[in-house]
Amino acid sequence: VFAGVRQAQWLTKTKLVEGLPPAVQGIVENPALGLQELEGRVKHAVSHARLWDTAEVAPRREQYCPVLFENLIHICRLMSGKYPSLSKRMLARNCRIAATWERESILLQVRGLSGVLMNSMTPIPPVASKEEILATKEHVLETFYPIAPTIDLQEVNVYKELNDTGQCFKDGYPYSHPHTLFFLESASVRTNRFRPEQLRAKMLMFAFGNALAKAKALHGSDPKVLEQPIVVQSVGTDGQLFQFMVFQLNTTDLVSSDGVKNLVWIDSDQNLYEKAQCVPEVKKGVVTKPAGISGFQPDTFKKFLALYLHGTV
Repeated sequence: VFAGVRQAQWLTKTKLVEGLPPAVQGIVENPALGLQELEGRVKHAVSHARLWDTAEVAPRREQYCPVLFENLIHICRLMSGKYPSLSKRMLARNCRIAATWERESILLQVRGLSGVLMNSMTPIPPVASKEEILATKEHVLETFYPIAPTIDLQEVNVYKELNDTGQCFKDGYPYSHPHTLFFLESASVRTNRFRPEQLRAKMLMFAFGNALAKAKALHGSDPKVLEQPIVVQSVGTDGQLFQFMVFQLNTTDLVSSDGVKNLVWIDSDQNLYEKAQCVPEVKKGVVTKPAGISGFQPDTFKKFLALYLHGTV
């Protein structure tokens, strides 16, 4: 598929790093946080979304995916007793974003609904050091010659170059920093859902768009390497499979492929559980597969929670 992360990297002048950055991975692996104590709650949350929250024999994805998300966010909020600064967060729904930039000689714009956006009173600190940022100068971005990297993008007439963080960040709004975007790919019909690679590309474009709009609001529209990089995270899920992303905007100088690049860390295709058996399987009067959740993967929730805690812990 051409419309994937590789294309999004070129459009956003971004270097990809596989896996989560050390700042987030350290939260996942920190035993002092007691994340393992939450495993029972998470199993209950999955069972509630997949097995119990419906009168139907089996809930549809468009129903259980949002329910599971709300359940997991509720468990994350329980940590605010231990970390009071977590209360300085706000979830905004149906936030619109518009960000415009020039790449080589092409004017580009990302705009639309940003999924569910968690905002914070304070920004996430940079996850890459100044040395790591400078080292990106040596990174060579992949080109697609002879195919244009904009081949499948929609062409429109742009009458106004918008850089707008939407209704979420009006002047004086206390939760003025984008923290994490959540994309629920919950269409029941498979052909209406983004495939994981497409979802990761969408996550990258919107994390970049939110970071760029915020950078321009803070520092103006002149292209520059940022003294204080802007970090925006993204989580995508279809209610079972999770995609995790941390994006760091290092530069708004995007015209040329030379110089400092932006950075993105991606942890792909993490199952929270293997299967949900909504009704027992019976053969000749004997239950061969009982109803329930199988193949639960606690590390996937730990990563979800680590992104939530990032910037606080």
